[in-house]
Amino acid sequence: MKWTEYRRRDAIDLSRMLYNKELTPLELMDIAIERAENVNVKVNALCNMNFEHGREIARSASLKGRFGALPFLLKDSGLGYPPLSNSLGSRLFAGMNIGLISTLTERFIGDGMLPFGRTTVPEFSMAPTTEAVQNGGPTRNPWDRSRSPGGSSGGAGAAVASGIIPLAHGSDGGGSIRIPASCCGIYGLKPSRGLIPAGPARGEGWGGLATDGVLSRSVRDTAAALDGVAGMEVGAPYAAPPKLGAYTFVLNKPFNRPRRIAMWTAGFDDIPIDPECQIALQTAKGLLEKMGHEVVDAPLPPIHFAKFVEAQINVMAANVTVSVNGKVRNDLSSGWEQKLEPAILDAYQQGKTLSAEMYALAITRFHTIGRQMEVYIRDYDFILTPTLMRPPVELGVITTNDDFFGFRTKISRYATFLAIINASGQPAASIPLHWSRHGLPIGVQIIAPFGGEADLLRMSARLEEAQPWFNRTPEI
Repeated sequence: MKWTEYRRRDAIDLSRMLYNKELTPLELMDIAIERAENVNVKVNALCNMNFEHGREIARSASLKGRFGALPFLLKDSGLGYPPLSNSLGSRLFAGMNIGLISTLTERFIGDGMLPFGRTTVPEFSMAPTTEAVQNGGPTRNPWDRSRSPGGSSGGAGAAVASGIIPLAHGSDGGGSIRIPASCCGIYGLKPSRGLIPAGPARGEGWGGLATDGVLSRSVRDTAAALDGVAGMEVGAPYAAPPKLGAYTFVLNKPFNRPRRIAMWTAGFDDIPIDPECQIALQTAKGLLEKMGHEVVDAPLPPIHFAKFVEAQINVMAANVTVSVNGKVRNDLSSGWEQKLEPAILDAYQQGKTLSAEMYALAITRFHTIGRQMEVYIRDYDFILTPTLMRPPVELGVITTNDDFFGFRTKISRYATFLAIINASGQPAASIPLHWSRHGLPIGVQIIAPFGGEADLLRMSARLEEAQPWFNRTPEI
């Protein structure tokens, strides 16, 4: 198989070819590795690669699960897999290996995915753009290499969009799957809280904000991946929402009635929405109405946005402090502070002074938003928003060369509608339905009630049919 044919197929198609013995796992791995070597010098999406390991596991692979023996990339965010070290995008953690396979990695592998490397992240996955010093330069958007592919799963988004692999692991604590999906013109779904296992080393991330998932070029690839990894984990602090069946089985099932969809056309605290993002929103509205659904201009829920941003900053700072102290507590060598980027070092200092009351109040605010959003969405089936408030930012616009509060406040004006859904725990997806006049992808976000992945995937699939994006690929 040549790369041009590989590029025309999604993960489900490639797995079918494997099961039909039209190609071997090693042939597939060789194509992915060759593409990685060719394009990574241009987009800098990969780190901690182990091509020898990839070929070794492909050579001995037996086909299993939904994907057979599919080349796969894990995000450099701490997901345990001993053959691939982690750095968390930080010089302080370079070469880290936690020495265990995470539950999620086990489920990925059990479903036929073969990890052969990791994708780049900003330091501690704290940014909507991937420009960590540890990565030796910024990760670049395949559509315009002067711009960011998003973050924190920026490397994953760039790798999928540039055709290295059709499907990659991502995680989302404040938009980190949906942001790169929007910036790179691919599909990204953040699952409901508790649906994806976080163990065995931890129970939650960032006070329940963070979860894992995948980025893909087709909706059905994401549905199949969730079928393989979703579900309760023994000892988890959150119960997984119930699954009524395989997501892939209901993907093409028609809706039994028109859906009522709230549309947000104005930002919290009057944060402006770029005209290109408004065009994307109106495009989605037109497609949905053509399908017979009702799209209603709706008021925003009564969320105190500035207080939420403050709560998010406090929880993130506390988690930076925990992570750094865990690394340096038994390390008496000096100079470790120089291995942290300025905003992250400031977050560490802020976290050390954070009171227990402030942390508890932040978690309470997250829970309040969860209740507000579930009450709000009772009047609708979905919520439609821009994914981002503007097209993909230029590299250097949002960087860690700032104090942590200023850094995160700037992010809140770029990804305004995303982190509140991490607080609510609801599922949400970014769908690439518009390209700007400059050729940049612009996503729209669809939010569903808690546990509503099946309907969210079904609606995403209908939009994919109405305005396909799979064959829109960047020239690299």
